[in-house]
Amino acid sequence: MTHSPAFSSLRQTAQSLTTRAHVPFSGTPTAALLLLDNGEWIPGVRVESASYSLTLPALLNAFTTAVALERAVDVAAFVLSRPFRREEGLYVEELPHGPYEAWAEDIWIKSDYAADETLPVPTDALAPTRETDAILDAESGLDEVRTLFERAYVPSSHFPVAALIETTDGSRIPGVNVEHPDWGRILCAERNALGTVHSYALNDIRRLFLSCKHDADGTPCGACRQLLAELAPESILWMDRHDDAPAQTTVSDLLPGSFRGRALLDDH
Repeated sequence: MTHSPAFSSLRQTAQSLTTRAHVPFSGTPTAALLLLDNGEWIPGVRVESASYSLTLPALLNAFTTAVALERAVDVAAFVLSRPFRREEGLYVEELPHGPYEAWAEDIWIKSDYAADETLPVPTDALAPTRETDAILDAESGLDEVRTLFERAYVPSSHFPVAALIETTDGSRIPGVNVEHPDWGRILCAERNALGTVHSYALNDIRRLFLSCKHDADGTPCGACRQLLAELAPESILWMDRHDDAPAQTTVSDLLPGSFRGRALLDDH
């Protein structure tokens, strides 16, 4: 099975996705590809932060995108552009929709497919966008982001958060918070959406809409503020205030004097 045509195609696609990685500090791109049970696939790339611990690994980036797009239950295989590391294998082992098994050094597949040695034939990338027309006003954007709460995977906190990024071409990219048994691998809604934007090479971020279902005063956490400041410093942020008027700010105002790692770039 490790020599099947499906595996060769998946490996080639995963390698091609490494050009989308944001790796200004390490210069070492990594990409992941999640094959769905209908042959569609979801990309994920490494997105580095000047605050190194906030870097989004490619595998986590891809899986949280699958959650936000409501396709996590359909993942048949995980493919990396390089061999899996121990921590990446542990991440996959603890996901709720498995079990998954290591089938090659760079591929894990769902046990159902391992049993009969078949995999879906890869087709096209799953489209990440909800709509392509521009959001007319802040309230319309917040109405839309509130529809995403049910996509959040929050078995521990029961605190769903939803985000929606609008790009300059009118695309809308969803993000929700995704929890994991290892709390160090939990991802917030804002960073989920940011990671998806980079995985699909969209990148031109115009606005971000954010809503916390159980907190009318919710704002991005420090980790999300840092990554927003690095990846979308000029974008506008609208925050849901439930029954009150929404709050507007810019990412730069949200984290003034943010660390961008310019000296690190000079040394790279």
